[in-house]
Amino acid sequence: MHNTVPADGLLQGVSHSVVVVDDDEFSQEILTEMLGQLGVHDVQVAGGGREGLQILGQLQGPPDYLICDVYMPDMDGIEFLEQLAKRRYAGAVILVSGAHAEMLNIVQDVARADGIKILGALTKPLRLHALSQMMANFPKAVAIN
Repeated sequence: MHNTVPADGLLQGVSHSVVVVDDDEFSQEILTEMLGQLGVHDVQVAGGGREGLQILGQLQGPPDYLICDVYMPDMDGIEFLEQLAKRRYAGAVILVSGAHAEMLNIVQDVARADGIKILGALTKPLRLHALSQMMANFPKAVAIN
């Protein structure tokens, strides 16, 4: 069964940049493929939190979206988000994890309390439509925050 997403005005025809921070190579590949299907081809991948911070430090500004796994061995997602807060990271973050929704809600609440702009959380296995919807709702999230 193929996931298809209708052409979305926000994601199609506009250049978006994404940094994916996930230690699982399969998840990295799936996310990169999904983003490509959504028309996003400027994707940088980090295998963990430390590498993610290095990539973000080399950019001129935040990417349009930062997609971050919650459970990683070298620096878990919570510690990574704390480091982003210390650096006053202003970009939009989407959390991904195989964890229960309750745990993801707690992580989102803590990150938001630290000033991180969390667009939402997606549970693995990821669904293309859910990712597309979350990314498409970004301007609404900016207007609300």
